[in-house]
Amino acid sequence: MAIADGDGGGAGGGAGGTGLPASIEAAWGLRERPAKGPKPGIGLTRIVDAAVGVARAEGLGAVSMGRVAKELGVSTMSLYRYVAAKDELYVLMHEAAIGAPPAPPEPGTGWREALAHWAWTQREAYHRDLWALRIPISGPPVTPNSVAWWERGLNALAGTGLDDGTKISVILLVSGFVRNEAMLMSDLDTAIKASGSSAQQVMAGYGRTLRRLADPARYPAVAELLAAGGLDGEDGPDTEFTFGLDCVLDGVEALVRRRGRVS
Repeated sequence: MAIADGDGGGAGGGAGGTGLPASIEAAWGLRERPAKGPKPGIGLTRIVDAAVGVARAEGLGAVSMGRVAKELGVSTMSLYRYVAAKDELYVLMHEAAIGAPPAPPEPGTGWREALAHWAWTQREAYHRDLWALRIPISGPPVTPNSVAWWERGLNALAGTGLDDGTKISVILLVSGFVRNEAMLMSDLDTAIKASGSSAQQVMAGYGRTLRRLADPARYPAVAELLAAGGLDGEDGPDTEFTFGLDCVLDGVEALVRRRGRVS
């Protein structure tokens, strides 16, 4: 993420006329360091990098203005020259962690393949930094990388004939599925690690517990599943995502046939 290390952070906003906090304007390159005058001592990029480092090592909950200042060896108050609040810092951390979207697909690539690639790449970005999923969503995308992800997703739907509002709805649907799957996998991974057992051991134990608890008279479908060994298979890490994304895209394809036209 390229952030201009300009003077002035979140205190006051919108020197660039955007109405956004100054730290977000800096992410867009709208605030450059003055050519004259004292050189800023820290820089927004260093602040964001330090915060990301803490989150990667200890989780998002460990990130605070005081902790980031300690990592940088400066006073907490000095950070507020660049970032007015932790919420702003979270936005910039997400921008840095998720990064830029994939390159545009080759000419002639179908919308489904392009959108699937977009979804898989987004999932990879989240799995690199699962802590980023814990950042509260405070509004629509306002940073360069987040807007670029929207741009790439919308471009994937360019040949479908869907209207703009429907394209946005499709992007929200697919990105929501990606985010939910990554969050679920993150939670399960955390629980499995806390148990001290492997994923296979946890699932095997779950199956044994259900067999003891699920009375076939009361839970016939669950009992049938267990009897058939439905929980005994060892799915790969991508199995559920592949299945879910295919189902989502099947629905979008039906929508395109009904409302749009594929060019």
